Amino acid sequence: MTQIIMMKSEIISRTCIKPSSPTPPDLRTFKLSLLDQLSPAIHGNMTFFFPSAVFDVAVADPDSEFARKSQLLQKSMSETLTRFYPLAGSLVDAATIDCNDDGGFFVEARCSSPLSDFLRKPNWETLDLLLPTTDPETMELSKGSMWLMKFTMFTCGGTAVSVSLTHKIADMAGLLTLLRSWTEACRGSTQPVFPDFIGASILPPREIPGMSGSLDIAGEKFIARRFVFSASKIVELKEKVTSMIGQEKYYPSRVEVVLALLWKSAVSVVKSKTGTFKPTALFQAVNLRPRMEPPLPETAFGNFANKFKGEGGFPAIIEALKERGEIFKNRKDLVMYKCSSWCKFPLFETDFGWGKPAWMTSVNKLVSNTISLMDTSSGGVEALVTLDEEEMALFERHEELLEFASVNPSIVD
Repeated sequence: MTQIIMMKSEIISRTCIKPSSPTPPDLRTFKLSLLDQLSPAIHGNMTFFFPSAVFDVAVADPDSEFARKSQLLQKSMSETLTRFYPLAGSLVDAATIDCNDDGGFFVEARCSSPLSDFLRKPNWETLDLLLPTTDPETMELSKGSMWLMKFTMFTCGGTAVSVSLTHKIADMAGLLTLLRSWTEACRGSTQPVFPDFIGASILPPREIPGMSGSLDIAGEKFIARRFVFSASKIVELKEKVTSMIGQEKYYPSRVEVVLALLWKSAVSVVKSKTGTFKPTALFQAVNLRPRMEPPLPETAFGNFANKFKGEGGFPAIIEALKERGEIFKNRKDLVMYKCSSWCKFPLFETDFGWGKPAWMTSVNKLVSNTISLMDTSSGGVEALVTLDEEEMALFERHEELLEFASVNPSIVD
């Protein structure tokens, strides 16, 4: 049996980070797009793990090195808030941000173990310790900050950078734009990338009484598990799928075959649990910026969808919400899953000036029945799945799934 390493984390400091330059008065009020207006006011997170030069080998003076990196992060965060000025503001209502320069929030912490202890067998309860949003005092002091960040030092000198960003204004592509600009500033660039705040001009906010854009897939109690599909296993899975379909010139993607197997396994588990087959629906979030006509710039900041833009955007959204409502109303036995794929996003290129991350992950504490996919450093696909405890006990032992996936393998050799 694998031993779970229990770590302790101690907060060293909490600091409000103001923009390096004040926001001009004419930019004080920021209007969100209609899709951002409908997005839930929750924080998403991403944690990056940076080893010291050699795993388990402590740097000569870890405290001073940590302090140096922390100052670089804080200074560059301040500069980045000037470019991403809405993130330094406060949410007034569902469609408006007061760009009052209240700032972001920066937390320093120290962990009682070397980084390799965690990466040998990642534990999601332990990962909570690295997030800024799980500390009640931090959340009280930050006063609704849209961008929080926690910088943690391990005993070996390795570090974790945990970014918590409001989903109200940024999806994964928006987070990448922020990370690109921030890391460039941290590395000393004099011309870091700027965001394009064009959402409201494409799809202005509207009054929508009593309607919400959030999906409610909450379970009473759920847990997360990590499944890794190696590059070679994905090749095998693709061959199995193409042989079953029997169509020539059909080339399914990595995401398609991995997601299909995960969904199939989840459906099988529900049948085993209830004794009956239940209909299921899968919602998948995609990056539509390059698919729009004309394509949106990759630096476009916000949540977007092609068919909802322009004059026809509002009625299209109303119709989509009604259609979804009818589906749920008429199929009360419908089991829903939600997938986000971050594959092909350059997350492993995140470099603040002390190298690229060994690993990164995101923690979901809000809803069950979710699947998050991202690349591994060796060309495979990693899936983080949430299910209720009873279903997960069956899911992580599913024979066909385990033929192609490993359950929470070590990240370090």
